[in-house]
Amino acid sequence: MKVETKTLNTTGYFYSGLSRKNQYDEQTKKCIEKTVINLLDKNTSLNRPGMLLGKIQSGKTRTFIGITALSFDNGYDATIVLTKGTRALAQQTYERLKSEFEEFYRNDEIQIHDIMNLPDNLSQWELDQKLLLVVKKETNNLKRLIYALFEQYPSLAEKRVLIIDDEADFASIGFSKTKQEIIEINVIAGQIDEIRKNLSQCDFLQVTATPYSLYLQPEDLKIEGSTKTFTPILPAFTELVPVHKGYIGGDYYFEESEDEDSIASYIYQPILEDELVVLKKSDRRKFKIEEALTSHKIMSLRSAIVNFIVGGVIRRIQEQSKGERLKKYSFIVHTEQGKAAHEWQETIVNEIKELLRAAVDSDPVLLSDLVLESYKNFEDSMNVLDCYMPSFEDVKYEVTKALQKDYLMITKVNSEKDVSQLLDETGQLKLRTPLNIFIGGQILDRGITIGNLIGFYYGRNPNKFQQDTVLQHSRMFGYRPIEDLAVTRFYTTLRIYEVMKKMQEFDSALREAFEKGSQDNGVVFIQKDAKNQIIPCSPNKLLLSKTTTLKPFKRLLPIGFQTGYKTYISSIVDQIDKLIDEESGGSEEPFLLDLEKATNIINLIKSTHDDAVGESWDEVSFISSMEYLALNTDSNHAGHVWCIVRKDRNIGRIREDGRYEDSPVSSKGAKGELKEARSVAKNIPALILTRQNGEEGENKWRGAAFWWPVLLTPENTKTIIFSSKSND
Repeated sequence: MKVETKTLNTTGYFYSGLSRKNQYDEQTKKCIEKTVINLLDKNTSLNRPGMLLGKIQSGKTRTFIGITALSFDNGYDATIVLTKGTRALAQQTYERLKSEFEEFYRNDEIQIHDIMNLPDNLSQWELDQKLLLVVKKETNNLKRLIYALFEQYPSLAEKRVLIIDDEADFASIGFSKTKQEIIEINVIAGQIDEIRKNLSQCDFLQVTATPYSLYLQPEDLKIEGSTKTFTPILPAFTELVPVHKGYIGGDYYFEESEDEDSIASYIYQPILEDELVVLKKSDRRKFKIEEALTSHKIMSLRSAIVNFIVGGVIRRIQEQSKGERLKKYSFIVHTEQGKAAHEWQETIVNEIKELLRAAVDSDPVLLSDLVLESYKNFEDSMNVLDCYMPSFEDVKYEVTKALQKDYLMITKVNSEKDVSQLLDETGQLKLRTPLNIFIGGQILDRGITIGNLIGFYYGRNPNKFQQDTVLQHSRMFGYRPIEDLAVTRFYTTLRIYEVMKKMQEFDSALREAFEKGSQDNGVVFIQKDAKNQIIPCSPNKLLLSKTTTLKPFKRLLPIGFQTGYKTYISSIVDQIDKLIDEESGGSEEPFLLDLEKATNIINLIKSTHDDAVGESWDEVSFISSMEYLALNTDSNHAGHVWCIVRKDRNIGRIREDGRYEDSPVSSKGAKGELKEARSVAKNIPALILTRQNGEEGENKWRGAAFWWPVLLTPENTKTIIFSSKSND
């Protein structure tokens, strides 16, 4: 049992030095100091750790380094930093620690070592210094740590030790699909626990950007069946890393992007699924590489590369005009894990580069057209930002110079044996030239830092997504200059984009629930069982790509679907028309609709969709969410939904920017159906039913009328996570 700390030393040698060097603001200092107070006062362990919760690339490492310094001034002798299981991440962390503690390291006041390079003859003079060890969460690294602590230098085991589990979501609490992964994670967790238990004085701090790890503990779940609430095992304490102005995260890319007045709305660029197939392997029946500048088969990749060159050139011209240091920029191609695919993609990208260089002399008109297309793309977002946009001629001149002088470097990143050549002195991927394209790979998978990223071509299979993996793939997150965002573009398929958007909603909802303190009451996780009953479920069973996040006034609706042909669905639409007219009486006013009738209507609407075309609608999640929200309420209207009907609508299937239409309802005017729905949906949900004419041509439907449903969650909704599929 710990004795409560009376006074925290915040003016000690290490913390004062690091505070001066990094100029910590008051919010960051408060986070650092509260964390150390909690570590000193509370008992922490692997199963009940302290938690440092931040956002992707929001300053978590900077903050836990400050925590390390302050802990050294308050009685801790050593810090063990556990990193993700790659050499690249271990080296990045090691280099970062050496850089941050450089002054103390030079003055022989601290020893910093990668555990696999720990000297076998440390003197007592060295052992008496503060100690920082970097250890990969990998069996051999942990065995080496166990040997060092308990056999080689047993005096270390008597010291006061802080274990910091960086990116804790990967090896501690996670969602594993294979037995081998589960075994490996359990072995690693067991080794960490063995170390912790055998140290005389040890505290445990997890650092993560995925807040669901606060909830999704895999063992000893307590479910209160009567209230259908999952009560998680909570950390001993949690401190939030402050997020400062200039941070760009998922809310920007997936939420603010819906605002047409924001430059965020220009970032996403859809690509076709067929293009990803072409990029998997060489097949001349599908694509001839010598046609890389003209073939429609890789149209998006070609456009992405030209956009990157043009965008990087624009930023460098802007920097030069301000007398600023010219930065180097980066672009990522990350679609496959296999090395063969990376080699093929490297071949294609190199061919595009060489053909562009050749076009300077052989086909200047084609080159000019490609540059002009990109220039116009960025001109639109620059106009929104209202900043200096170089002339087209200046941009074309600099693009030509960049191609002729070989400013474009293409690097394949899929092998850890060359990691020392890939990383700079800070542990980030080296930007060797003004424009750098990285094609990868495992290292990109695991959160390596990449500076000045303005292009991301992404194609990983969303059916295999895990939440921690998806978030860590989002290398665009971090503190970004607004001018960089004006030339930043994110390329992926509509399907992948929608899955990532869903996961962003999940992340955002849990974080919001946590920050408001509702984690004390638990977050509701539900699913349908074999008997079609909605039941609370163990959240570690959730397949996160199949989740639906419910929070106040959230809209649920099918997106990207296509209807059947008129011949096949007109009779069903007539049946739906009759049912709705009977209930509404032809009125546009909100009315109460029995849940069973609402479910019947939704099932009929689903039967009018053609699942062989477009995106399949998960009507199970839609209906189950509607049922849960309508039944789990104290309202006198339990078992009903508010229903609002609108007819004679002509919403198109795909918007001008290539994305699926996702807003078939209006919020404008006194009679705007979304506005009306919000006014009545206090304790039970509102179901908005719009009858679309489904016109062909520009609207891209099939000439058949259909009903498009939108479910609006009640204002008083608590955070709920529903999964239509689980990891059994």
